[in-house]
This record gives sequence, structure tokens and C-alpha cells, in this order.
Amino acid sequence: MILRASSPYAQKNIVLPDVIPDDERLWVPTGEKVWIRPLFLSVSQGYWITTTRIRRSGIISRHSHTQAVHSHVLRGSWHYLEHDWIASEGSYVYEPPGETHTLVVDEGVDEMITTFQVHGSMVYFDKQDVLQGYDDVFTRVEQCRRHFEAVGLGASYVENFIR
Repeated sequence: MILRASSPYAQKNIVLPDVIPDDERLWVPTGEKVWIRPLFLSVSQGYWITTTRIRRSGIISRHSHTQAVHSHVLRGSWHYLEHDWIASEGSYVYEPPGETHTLVVDEGVDEMITTFQVHGSMVYFDKQDVLQGYDDVFTRVEQCRRHFEAVGLGASYVENFIR
């Protein structure tokens, strides 16, 4: 069967004119001065796309990925301690699965905003490589659900991003 635009199996489009929104309620806090703005939460395929905003310098997290990650830097810059490159405004970064790396935002970067497409899970470690936790599309959905309820948008607001 060939699926056409009029197919009853085609999912609804998502069009977001404000990837970097002015409405602060759309930014979901995930850490100290760290937020995500959900764009696409694929519970059927196990990945998520968010715009991440960080307004502090220093080490943000030490983590690895179970599957590939793609990102595009919209503002500011960041890097991994384990590599000699810097992802600056306009950069695209591909991250293969399995590597543990430490996300850093340098002094002087007031705001870093990057869109991340994360497949599978993000697994967090401390400096001694002791497991600290994880995120996957389902934990992201629940973070968003709780936040949107708390800020008055309603828990069901997250459904705008779920496919």
C-alpha cells in the first residue's frame, strides 16, 4: 500500500512558529537554569526533539546515549570535555551512540540554545561513572505534562507534541 497525504493512517502535522518562544510557560525546567521546549515527542518510535536553553556556564551533564543524537546550535556555543571541537551558532553535531561525554557551556556564553533530536535514552553518570539516572521520550513526556499542568496550560497540553 502506498500512503498518500489523504491516507487515514497519516498522522497530524506539527507546525510550531516559535521554536524559541516568548511564552516562558513553554520552557520546561530540567535543571538549574536549564530548560527544554518540546517540539516532537515520538512515543511510537522512541525519540524526542526539543530545543534546549541553558543560561549558566560550567558542566551541565555527563551522559551517554543509547542511540544517535543530532543537534543544531541556534544561539551561543557548547562543547564536550572529551573532544577538541566547539559547537557554535549554526553548527550541526552528530553524536554516535555509546560514548560518554560531558556537556560544558563556557564562561561568557550568556545563553545557549540548541535543538536536539535524541533517539533512545540519555543515561547520566557522575565523575566516577556511577549511574545517576536516565531520560527517554516517556520521562520527557511526564516532565512536560507536570510542568504544563503547574503553569496553567493543563497536563494535556503536552499532547500537542506527541506522535
